[in-house]
Amino acid sequence: MSQVAPPRRELTSRAILTGITLGAILTPCNIYSGLKIGWSFNMSITSALLSFAFWRLMHSASLAKPWGLYESNINQTTASSAASIISGGLVAPIPALALVSGIELPWYQLIAWVFSVSFLGIWVAFLLLKPFLVSSSLPFPAGVATAQVITDIFAKGKEAIRRVYMLGGSAVIASLIKAVDTYWYSLPRFSLPAGFAMNIAGASKSIFVSLKNLTFFLDPSPLLVGFGAIIGLRIGTSLLIGAVLAWGIIAPFAIHMGWIPIETLSADTVWFAEVVEWLLWPGVALMVFASITSFALLFLKKETQTDQTDGAGSEPYRAGKMVYIGLLIASILVVGAQILLFDTAWWLALVALPMAFVFGVVAGRVVGETGIPPIGAIGQITQLNIGMIAPGKLVPNLTAANVAGGTAGQCADLLNDFKTGQIIGANPLFQVAAQCFGVLTGAVVGSLVYLALIPDPVNMLISEEWPAPAVLTWKIVAETLQQGLSSIPYHAQIAMAVGAVAGVALALTERFGPRRVVKYLPAAPALGLAFVIPASISVAMSFGAIIAFCLQKYVPAWSGRFLIAAASGLVAGESITGVISSIVSVALG
Repeated sequence: MSQVAPPRRELTSRAILTGITLGAILTPCNIYSGLKIGWSFNMSITSALLSFAFWRLMHSASLAKPWGLYESNINQTTASSAASIISGGLVAPIPALALVSGIELPWYQLIAWVFSVSFLGIWVAFLLLKPFLVSSSLPFPAGVATAQVITDIFAKGKEAIRRVYMLGGSAVIASLIKAVDTYWYSLPRFSLPAGFAMNIAGASKSIFVSLKNLTFFLDPSPLLVGFGAIIGLRIGTSLLIGAVLAWGIIAPFAIHMGWIPIETLSADTVWFAEVVEWLLWPGVALMVFASITSFALLFLKKETQTDQTDGAGSEPYRAGKMVYIGLLIASILVVGAQILLFDTAWWLALVALPMAFVFGVVAGRVVGETGIPPIGAIGQITQLNIGMIAPGKLVPNLTAANVAGGTAGQCADLLNDFKTGQIIGANPLFQVAAQCFGVLTGAVVGSLVYLALIPDPVNMLISEEWPAPAVLTWKIVAETLQQGLSSIPYHAQIAMAVGAVAGVALALTERFGPRRVVKYLPAAPALGLAFVIPASISVAMSFGAIIAFCLQKYVPAWSGRFLIAAASGLVAGESITGVISSIVSVALG
């Protein structure tokens, strides 16, 4: 008599509740890092490891059934969608709106807004499921990595526990470093005592420019090193190349030409706020045009892989009417929220929808190739479009871009999760349900954490404590575009055109160039990103990437087991400690 296989547990209540709990814990990490450095972290692997350790402990104590592989996938889908909620605007357009217009939504309206713009992204991703994962061979590296970890921890249970210990240990170390830096002794920000004299057009005398002026210094941040280890050598070196190009070559030339006014000439002053107002134009153009070109080239490729369901069956990948019903409901929510919360004209609220869909597609394509969703670039190009359609409309400029960014962020996150589910044979319909729970959790927790951290955005943001580079970028673009495209200085328009051409050229070379050239080609999204973040961030992250590369080369066995866990712990440890210390500081006044 054959043995009956145990029932497959997938969309269970404990899988959803575990994902909600971990999402609520991990969401503040991304709010913190987003306001600090403008970046966030995919929490899929972290949540998979933590959930496995918890339920294994419960099972060993005879308090629960064994934790299943498919439950783990539902858990990570829920938790990662919650942590990805920052794409809904909490670290860029929402605080930028407060800075330029004074609009600060109360907590319940903020939750409703963030949920609405993120909910739309779920259904755009569902619509793209078949063309991007079944009919296409996009790698989705983040989704593949998550699938590898999930399958590995169930194959080697004791090994997974060791990884959790590594994650916890590195988190403790990062937390202690952050605590020491915050409460006891401010750690030094190392910079070479080098610089050069520069003549500025129209000035009577030359000035001395230090490397610190141009944001070149090494920040002792475990979070940045951890991020660098996760993104890998190609992205890390692309960031470094972009930083040298943007902040080491182009910025000094623009200052010399008088295009970037500098008020404080001290060698110890960081000129990020002044310089990024100009560098964002070529950087954003490079990212966006490279992304759009890569997406267009997708349709020129003859895909040979027509079914990559890996055991899941093809039927769940045919969503039918459900996806269109979901898109309709989500669209109504987004349009209604713009009209009711921001008094947006109905036609402008409608204009945001096709932009959100188009840029959701772009984000899906980019994250499928690089693992990095270009949310900032998508927001800025949407601002540019709205600036041309309705010049002078400051609030719709930011809210429409918020819709596009929120949609793109959740779309990219769910496509990664779909890839994970595809590899292990999960049901994508269940993942859609899990994503909805995660978005609701992230909207509630993320909004409350943001309001607790930044009760006074006008006076707290774009400061030494909260640099908020993404907020600065969105703010400057909105203010500049109030008068339409003609308000952008001619030299910035030329820089935009050069950035656009470079983005197209990089995308074309990557698609059609010889393999020996392509493997050394910088990643366009990372190259452009380096233009709009301080060089110190790119330096620290490239440092982390180089360390990770050396570890992978010289101690490959250890790296394969523990590198991602250790890096994830560095990110989580610093950000959780930073969130707690910041909330305590605000509470104590």
